[in-house]
Amino acid sequence: MDALILSCGTGGGHNAAGRAVEQELRARGHRVTFMNPYDLQGPHAAHTVNSAYVKLAQRVPGAFGAVYGLGNAYRRLPFRSPVYHFNGATATALQKYLDTHPCDAIVMPHLFPAEMVTHLKRRGVAVPRTYFVATDYTCIPFTEETDCDRYIIPSPDLTEDFLGRGLPEERLAPLGIPVRREFLGRDRAQVRDRLGYEEGRRYALLAGGSIGAGNLEESVRTLASDHDLQITVVCGSNRRVYEHLSREFGWRATVIDHTDDFADYMLASDLFISKPGGLSSAEAAAVGTALIHVTPIPGCETKNMAFFASRGMSLPVESPKKELPDACRALLDPAEREKMLHAQHTRLPQNAASSLADLIESDVAEK
Repeated sequence: MDALILSCGTGGGHNAAGRAVEQELRARGHRVTFMNPYDLQGPHAAHTVNSAYVKLAQRVPGAFGAVYGLGNAYRRLPFRSPVYHFNGATATALQKYLDTHPCDAIVMPHLFPAEMVTHLKRRGVAVPRTYFVATDYTCIPFTEETDCDRYIIPSPDLTEDFLGRGLPEERLAPLGIPVRREFLGRDRAQVRDRLGYEEGRRYALLAGGSIGAGNLEESVRTLASDHDLQITVVCGSNRRVYEHLSREFGWRATVIDHTDDFADYMLASDLFISKPGGLSSAEAAAVGTALIHVTPIPGCETKNMAFFASRGMSLPVESPKKELPDACRALLDPAEREKMLHAQHTRLPQNAASSLADLIESDVAEK
């Protein structure tokens, strides 16, 4: 089977989910191409789209929330969104690519390529089986104007949310958010030993997603006085935050910009403190790590935090300075920690990448 995965770098979660599907399909012997469809427009198109999103989320998260709110308001209007028309204008390049690179399935962990494929289908272009993978715990604006064969949603609890936006029930597959194999079924004690974590000490991992958002500085400053808690901070692509934290807190915390061992740090930690990205939250639940959500980027991350908190799968912290120390103390209690890990394990589907690969193989075999 030949599969094409189309994703965009507007935040690392979309690509990470796509890579998880790629990893699973390749392990089964299938041929997989991973691509940002904007690369088909020229050498600078993908960078322009990606960087515009990242800069807005890093520097002006309130403005990002306003854009998200505008999208929610716009979706009530009786015509298609500017997002659809923008991506429709770029769909011709994707059509040319598919003409010369046929495949059996297209997996899209991002709205934009789903809009492109929808535009092609409405023009009468034949496309392979299409799979949209939702990477947030809500039906984000304009999902409902896409036309995909399957919609992979993060939880059965979200079925009504997607149905309420007009998506057909028979196309919904509540399989979860795909995460890479590094987050599944590994021995915590072995990983802690490899990282040099000491027996009996407590470790907290702080992260702001791939873009280093979420006001990491305030959280680190708040926890710096607790010398019983060992702190590791992963700043992602946010070089400004990395340099600032290294200067101010390098004596107190292990500060990292980018790491290929993120799954190890998460598994080895007693606490994971992060903005509520959909993918990072799914990874924490897959690993089985006590989760504290802080300073969401307004919009879908606010929905993610509410979804997890209402089901006992995370503790929400609105003000790190006021609430974070108490939240950490609560989840370092073994009984509270186990209660949260049980909720994560029982309330969310397990091993979504494998379940999605099963579904794709079954659909392609029937075609």
